[in-house]
Amino acid sequence: MKIFTGSSNAALAAEIVKYLQIDLGRCALDRFSDGEIHFYIDENVRGEDVFIIQSGCSDANFHLMELFIMIDAFKRASAGRITAVIPYFAYARQDWKDRPRVPISARLVADLIERAGANRVLTMDLHSPQIQGFFSVPVDNLMSAPVLAGHIRSLKLEALTIVSPDAGGVGRARYFAQRLGANLAIVDKRRPAPNEAKVLHVIGEVRDQNVLLYDDMVDTAGTLTLSAEALAKEGAKRIFAACTHPILSGPALDRIAKSKLERIFVTNTIPLKDKAASSGAFTVLSVAELFGEAIRRINEGSSVSSLFV
Repeated sequence: MKIFTGSSNAALAAEIVKYLQIDLGRCALDRFSDGEIHFYIDENVRGEDVFIIQSGCSDANFHLMELFIMIDAFKRASAGRITAVIPYFAYARQDWKDRPRVPISARLVADLIERAGANRVLTMDLHSPQIQGFFSVPVDNLMSAPVLAGHIRSLKLEALTIVSPDAGGVGRARYFAQRLGANLAIVDKRRPAPNEAKVLHVIGEVRDQNVLLYDDMVDTAGTLTLSAEALAKEGAKRIFAACTHPILSGPALDRIAKSKLERIFVTNTIPLKDKAASSGAFTVLSVAELFGEAIRRINEGSSVSSLFV
């Protein structure tokens, strides 16, 4: 087994190999003067079980291209098996035709990963679990719920209600609530345009409850902050949020600073931006051990799903 990393999340890769007690694979990844990506492998990988860690964060297009180039290099170097470890799967929100004459970009990314030469994909909290069906190679979709739930449990919050910020996330929120033995509520929301959210009303009892908004990602934070406002109007006591992927684009940090949210718990699938880290609004929880254990089990041919039983 050999593990290599792209440039998107080197800190997470370092934690993963530390957990596995191995060294990162030797390679060189840089750019030519015109911006083209240059990559080469600085050790023998013939017949090896290779894992490439690359998240689709920040400049998603650049990091995806890095991933394609790295996969191609390992394929041509006769690696035995190539697993693309993608903690945050970019373009996952574009997984269906919501109007005529638009692409299904998540399917396109899946096709490109396979075409580049990946034999397997390991990711976390896909926006839509059915994206696994876009691949013809095995896909392991890890869940951050055990990590986030463990931290929430340590806070010993009484009268806790888990809230889904929209109807699409109800299944995810229900599973999380069951892990914590908490109640469940839903925020009914309409989205008139991309990255715009309009909250209508709260379904469920949240008055005098400590509430936790649970979602797979926080991007512009429009959904989270509007949901928090609606929950506050319904009489919620303390309002928290837990999100796997802290994308935090555009006005996200300003919205969060002005919101009713007391604290947001996120994971390190995406490196937290410096401004967000210094804001004091976020608690970052590591998923390195979860990824490391999944990688070990894939390498050994043992069960990955049993991690979540």
